[in-house]
Amino acid sequence: MLRTHTCGDLNISHLGQIVTLCGWVQKSRDLGGATFIDVRDRYGLTQLVFNTDTDATLREISRELGREFVIKVTGKVIERSNKNLKMASGEIEIAVSDIEILNAAKIPPFLIEDDTDGGEELRAKYRYLDLRRAPIRNNLVMRHKLGQEVRKYLDELNFIEVETPVLIKSTPEGARDFVVPSRMNPGEFYALPQSPQTFKQLLMVSGFDRYFQIVKCFRDEDLRADRQPEFTQIDCEMSFITQEDILNTFEGLARHLFKTVKGIELNDFPRMQYADAMRLYGSDKPDVRFGMEFVELNDIAKGKGFGVFDNAELVVGINAKGSAEYTRKQLDELTEWLKRPQIGATGLIYLRHNADGSLKSSVDKFYNEEELKKWSAAFSTQPGDLVLVLAGQTDKVRKQMNELRLEMGGRLGLRDKNTFAPLWVLDFPLLEWDEDTERYHAMHHPFTSPKPEDIKLLETNPGAVRANAYDMVINGIEVGGGSIRIHNRDLQSLMFKHLGFSPEEAQKQFGFLMDAFEFGAPPHGGLALGFDRLCSIFAGLDSIRDVIAFPKNNSGRDVMIDSPSTIADTQLNELKIKTTV
Repeated sequence: MLRTHTCGDLNISHLGQIVTLCGWVQKSRDLGGATFIDVRDRYGLTQLVFNTDTDATLREISRELGREFVIKVTGKVIERSNKNLKMASGEIEIAVSDIEILNAAKIPPFLIEDDTDGGEELRAKYRYLDLRRAPIRNNLVMRHKLGQEVRKYLDELNFIEVETPVLIKSTPEGARDFVVPSRMNPGEFYALPQSPQTFKQLLMVSGFDRYFQIVKCFRDEDLRADRQPEFTQIDCEMSFITQEDILNTFEGLARHLFKTVKGIELNDFPRMQYADAMRLYGSDKPDVRFGMEFVELNDIAKGKGFGVFDNAELVVGINAKGSAEYTRKQLDELTEWLKRPQIGATGLIYLRHNADGSLKSSVDKFYNEEELKKWSAAFSTQPGDLVLVLAGQTDKVRKQMNELRLEMGGRLGLRDKNTFAPLWVLDFPLLEWDEDTERYHAMHHPFTSPKPEDIKLLETNPGAVRANAYDMVINGIEVGGGSIRIHNRDLQSLMFKHLGFSPEEAQKQFGFLMDAFEFGAPPHGGLALGFDRLCSIFAGLDSIRDVIAFPKNNSGRDVMIDSPSTIADTQLNELKIKTTV
């Protein structure tokens, strides 16, 4: 090894030792008779001191050093006169006796410090430099620890890690596939897996009753902060289990990870029906760190001559406690925020419960004091509270109110990133109607089992069928989800029928799975947890990019390596792909 210690090793117990360090120059301070240099590696930072009055060679070399030069230094550990107790090595420094420049460096395009001056695009272009910054590096170290603890926990429960194929068959359900042309089979294509779903079910048929994999998946979909075209999930499947077994197993995994990686004991892990989540929060992934549940006002607000309410399918509101002092300007700004195309609300109604106990609304023209008292009672308001109300078509207004609730939760400081509120959301609809294709699609995937008592509704009322499905939610983020699977060919064929597949199409796309069901498929189920999302929650980040070593931008591009890119005509010819101008 070129070094005896790392830059995070040394402390007051090493006084007097001769050590050798290697790393990058963080900064340099020339004080005339002495030069101080901070050297950094992935483990920490150590201060070097050069006595430039007595050693001309050291003086010359130390003054050559620029930011990010790679150096090797040897010297004696001495006590610092001006200690920095915020650093692990802050009580000592190295009196350098020898230095070697291992590699010079150009001036970096941005400061490689915790609070950098580099913008997002610039740092993405030079991601290898951004990875030197402690916040990003720490995120990846934390990601590594999470992965290790996942494997440890699942191994102790007799799960076996099995790698599944990356070049698979394209299927029409779900998001768009990334496809890969086959040179040896001209005109035919592989797809990159959106998940290993069918393979893990086949592993259950094979008798591997507990499978997991920390696996790369790919989806060609529009991107946002919590999505990347390639992402990682903790993929799991179990045989001979019930839904309760799966919930307990992976609730246990979540508790294990929070305890071992963050030192946090998770409190209650409540369960909520999908229907209740939508009714009370307007979201299938509610943030339950705070209350502010929806209150429906149809019975007391409609029929009073106010057309906005009378013509609405749903009138619903929230109580933003302690917000009655919001000014008219603030309320107008909030209204404009709601009217943005991303949310699409047409307006906002409010009711103040003033400090003196009086009630004042923006619709006093239509509602007298006695009627407003009914509003107040419905929301259990106290002096100082502010009720915010929206009206419209049920599904749309619930989504809009969900956005407003989250916004107010943020403004009121109720969404603390150091508070963790997990829950399970259960009993999703099995199918959802798509207006564009005019047919039902699987809400999760076509292999999800319906509730046994709802199977009869598949013929008469498919939209009412509930799935044996569940999502794990933490702080309003869907961390993962899964279901009990169909393991019977007849039921799987019935499911494909209601998804619009002809028997021939179902056999062509999924015949291999249905055939396998005829050879003794066990009851089975599982889930997949989004590993990137889980890491971002642990790191307290809104975006998953900074827990991924080399992420893509919002256009799905890697600006560092300039990908995707065109390929040579010779490659296209080999693949029998013709280009058009």
